[in-house]
Amino acid sequence: MALQTEPFEISITDSYYALSLPIAIIQPFLDKNLRRVKCKAFFEGKHLEFHAALQKRNGSYYMMFGKRYQKELGIFPNDYFQLQFFEDKSKYGAEMPEELDAVFKSDFEAFEIFESFTDGKKRGIIYMIARYKNSQTRIDKALLVCENLKRGIRNNPDLVKSF
Repeated sequence: MALQTEPFEISITDSYYALSLPIAIIQPFLDKNLRRVKCKAFFEGKHLEFHAALQKRNGSYYMMFGKRYQKELGIFPNDYFQLQFFEDKSKYGAEMPEELDAVFKSDFEAFEIFESFTDGKKRGIIYMIARYKNSQTRIDKALLVCENLKRGIRNNPDLVKSF
């Protein structure tokens, strides 16, 4: 069975949108050397699912919880909300957009280039495509990414630009 926590209460106490994580909550993940988790956040009847990294700074663990997530849930600094962690079973530590996956399946050369990247760079490309709300835009950008990868372009922001 996949590892998961019970929902727990937390608030944003850091000006950098970081959540200070209780060690007792995340210890089972650390024991299994799992640094990436799938998260569910709950606030006033709304919920949000996302992927995150458990990061260590000055002996404490934290994770980022950016403005986009706060806005989506209607959370302000010092609001308390519920958070729950699940073992991340995704291949890349993020959900691959179905449009990007389909384009990679049709363009093996671009997919091989993508697979040669570090996990963080792969996630950056995935997030770059996933941020588009319109499916057709995700398809168009995924096609552009593949063409640019084959042209030798490696800078993420440039991957979605026409040259």
